[in-house]
Amino acid sequence: MTKEDLKFYKDKKVLITGHTGFKGSWLSQILVLAGAQVTGYSLEPPTKPSLFEEAKIAERINHVVGDVRDREKLMQVFSEVQPEIVIHLAAQPIVRESYKDPVGTYETNVMGTVNICEAVRQTPSVKSFLNVTTDKVYKNNEWCWGYREDEPLDGYDPYSNSKSCSELVTHSYINSFYKDMDVAVSTARAGNVIGGGDYAPDRIIPDCVRAAEKSEDIVVRNPYSTRPYQHVLEPLNVYLTIAKEQYLDHTKAGFYNVGPDESDCVTTGDIVDIFCEYWNRYSFLESEEHGGSVYKELTWINKHDGGPHEANFLKLDCSLVKQTFGWKPVWNIDKAIEMVVKFSKRRLSEPEAITDEMNAEIREFFGE
Repeated sequence: MTKEDLKFYKDKKVLITGHTGFKGSWLSQILVLAGAQVTGYSLEPPTKPSLFEEAKIAERINHVVGDVRDREKLMQVFSEVQPEIVIHLAAQPIVRESYKDPVGTYETNVMGTVNICEAVRQTPSVKSFLNVTTDKVYKNNEWCWGYREDEPLDGYDPYSNSKSCSELVTHSYINSFYKDMDVAVSTARAGNVIGGGDYAPDRIIPDCVRAAEKSEDIVVRNPYSTRPYQHVLEPLNVYLTIAKEQYLDHTKAGFYNVGPDESDCVTTGDIVDIFCEYWNRYSFLESEEHGGSVYKELTWINKHDGGPHEANFLKLDCSLVKQTFGWKPVWNIDKAIEMVVKFSKRRLSEPEAITDEMNAEIREFFGE
């Protein structure tokens, strides 16, 4: 999707669930720049600090605080807004948290999806609906090749399994209701995302940023696990492409993997190495600007903490989304991590410029 393609969203009524989260904040800002009428439905931001608050996104959209488990309130918002496009991001997204609170995780990720699907079913204005799940929906056999969309769904932990259930709920609504309605429905199974403004716990890049800001060693729990890392703007680009194209042509609806090229499916240790390289490079340039002041070189240590089960190897085959929409990634893993470091450094030096930084990155990514 290019800057020209984004013009499709001008004046479109778009409802996003989970808009106060990391991905939701970036998605909201893209749509604001595109001229869409954005309504966000979500709990308060899940982290302190939060990108949503730092970028003051609530000032530029219709910001509604609500729980996807609250079907009555959700239905009321759908009725008032009459959205044309719905993108469902709201979830309990942390694997470790799902072990601590499996019931809450299933309530949010499964019944929350049921409530969204039901709201879409009862709102004729909706022409395009996308449910965003995760690459972890697949039964993980630790294969060396990428999973395709027709592989069995059976996530291991409560988070992954609940997102598998979210997929199945959506499939059932498609078969039982949506196929007879004027609405196109897809799901998108995205890999791990990184980017500026992610402050979530138990994620490797936020852990790197927090350690770097404190001049501490980065603690890496599982440096040999392989994940499909991509900059947050990559999957958001695909979500917007799917939502647009299926709006215009219902035959484009389907179930799509969204991940980086195989060369960017790297180990956690590799990710941290690249982060340290860019952080140290930017720090060196900063020290040169200030007369060569000494800075502590950032490093990391391998320290497994005996946490819950995590897959060691996981990647996606994204042939279908590439073939269907002509999509290809814009930024490779090196560029993605450089942008994280650039964002984080600017946030430290100019905290009031976060919105400007987001806008600059969005415009660069979409070719302006």
